[in-house]
Amino acid sequence: MIAVIAALNAYPVKSAAGVPLAEAEMTPDGLRHDRAFMLVRPDGRHLSQREVPGLALIRPAYDGAKLSVSSPLADAPLICEAADGPARDVTVHRRPCLGIDQGDDAAGWFSDALGVACRLVRFTGTRPTQRGGGTLTYADGYPVSVLSQESLDDLNRRMDAPLPMNRFRPNIVLRGLGRYGEDGVTRLRGAAAEIELVKPCGRCVIVNTDQETARRSPATLRALAGYRTERVFGDREIVFGRLGVPRALGTLRVGDELAAS
Repeated sequence: MIAVIAALNAYPVKSAAGVPLAEAEMTPDGLRHDRAFMLVRPDGRHLSQREVPGLALIRPAYDGAKLSVSSPLADAPLICEAADGPARDVTVHRRPCLGIDQGDDAAGWFSDALGVACRLVRFTGTRPTQRGGGTLTYADGYPVSVLSQESLDDLNRRMDAPLPMNRFRPNIVLRGLGRYGEDGVTRLRGAAAEIELVKPCGRCVIVNTDQETARRSPATLRALAGYRTERVFGDREIVFGRLGVPRALGTLRVGDELAAS
């Protein structure tokens, strides 16, 4: 079976807006620069749209050296060089990892924009996936998320108003597998990169947040719960899309064909 890459997205700041890409390099940790930064509370716990929906309005760009961020919640953009320094202990869903603090100016900008005390950290170190033998930066559990356009189309037939793809924040959007075709796929092979899909993507309250306005409504999870709930590794989850681990590295481009098996 052949799938076509319909869109690629990286999320340089965890839980902030995505950056659409025409092409992206697949690294061992997922798409390059994906979840390279994260906001943490003073005690090091990660901050996300679960607690602060306004993160959806934070729009970053990162080239590997300079981070630029804008938001309607802030008076002016933030532009900062990626800082080096000592690593501090931080957590993602209570799991320990490390981050390099990006300084008081960045911390002040995000704290003022979001109305909550927080600091910006840049990923450092190595962080293993829960299963599959992969590594990742600050993504929740796996480095690559995949969703088919046809799956969203099917969900939208159940909604009063259609949802855009950005509501689900995938790294790779596919066409050609049919609705929920990704559920039965274990490998995606391109000319260079290869991804093993190892787990259904369990969904949380973030999918209820409009990524353009930061307003929240329960309709999305309610609709998914009506037909997309299953047991995953013993836990009952609302699932939509798949999570993967890179097995071969290379460049992916919108329009590329991937062999799905």
